[in-house]
Amino acid sequence: MLTSPETLPNLPTWRAESGAAAPRRVVAADDTMSADTAYRLACEGTGLLWQGDFHNARQLLQALARRTERKPKKNKKPAPEVAPLQVFNAHRLALGQRARILAMVIVPLEGDYAIPLRRAPDLKLACTEAWGPANGEACMVSMRELLGVVGAHEWRKNGVEIAALGDAPNNRIHPHYGVFSPVRGEYVDLVANAPIKDKSLAFDIGVGTGVLSAVLAKRGVQRIVATDQDPRALACARENLKRLQRIDKVELLQTDLFPEGLAPLIVCNPPWVPARPSSPIEHAVYDEGSRMLRGFLGGLRAHLAPKGEGWLILSDLAEHLGLRSRDELLGWISEAGLQVLGRSDIKPRHGKASDDTDPLHDARAKEVTSLWCLAAAA
Repeated sequence: MLTSPETLPNLPTWRAESGAAAPRRVVAADDTMSADTAYRLACEGTGLLWQGDFHNARQLLQALARRTERKPKKNKKPAPEVAPLQVFNAHRLALGQRARILAMVIVPLEGDYAIPLRRAPDLKLACTEAWGPANGEACMVSMRELLGVVGAHEWRKNGVEIAALGDAPNNRIHPHYGVFSPVRGEYVDLVANAPIKDKSLAFDIGVGTGVLSAVLAKRGVQRIVATDQDPRALACARENLKRLQRIDKVELLQTDLFPEGLAPLIVCNPPWVPARPSSPIEHAVYDEGSRMLRGFLGGLRAHLAPKGEGWLILSDLAEHLGLRSRDELLGWISEAGLQVLGRSDIKPRHGKASDDTDPLHDARAKEVTSLWCLAAAA
């Protein structure tokens, strides 16, 4: 039993996928600590190194999450109208504060990823998939991040059904830890249904899980060169394409944006929201300064074969949030020496599009995902 929290000396190495610094103060915590006490300490930035029952630590994390979601008392005065950009910034700030508080519940790991707590599950395989082989050094990690590793293991084991890949069981994509899952199926459908004029070669810029390369291969594209900067994404894509028996059609390259040469079809699904990511997984959603989008548009003309097409898959959510205007996007297309041949649109089908409790509901309700068909301007 721990009668009072005391700062712990000689702590093991801190592990954080986001690169966040370890808490400056870490105290011992166990089943005798109340959720209110834990919440107060976590809000102060004090880490709680758990020494009790593993499942009780999970329950404590849930209790802290409920406290972060408490709504302030309603003001009788009508709330002033707030611009979408302010709503987005406030939402991101609240998510960041919540993440910092929940990261204060910390779990010890031994040098082989064993968890030295009562009723702790064996998570060695999940940890190895996420972080690589254990190096024999003990460490500590936030319970929230450890549960994220478990969730990623389940995604990887079970996969995501992709209707555009055909009938089961050969229609699943298995995302790896740190690689964004293709749960937004509407953008895959756009690529599955757009007419392909020349099926000899395609570039897939930012391959991720490999889902778009797999769809292109299924549609009869004879050769695909797929690129990504992230070694995890390339490993994930390779495994998925092997499982789907499409790897013979795809060459995977670690590079920023374009491979060498020209192609009659170049496909890119960049991150849709021009904001700063707060963790590695968020790089698939947030593209600070529209770096990848602008890089793709700026380099597309130089890599298109004569009469070739570039397919840009992009949501207009950023426009509804006030983060990027349609005029800006059209201006970048024009400045890159490109013209728009056509555009296919589709409404999102995910749950948040109809969730009126979501702070970003107004923008999400208007969102449209588009496939922009681009070509070199005359």
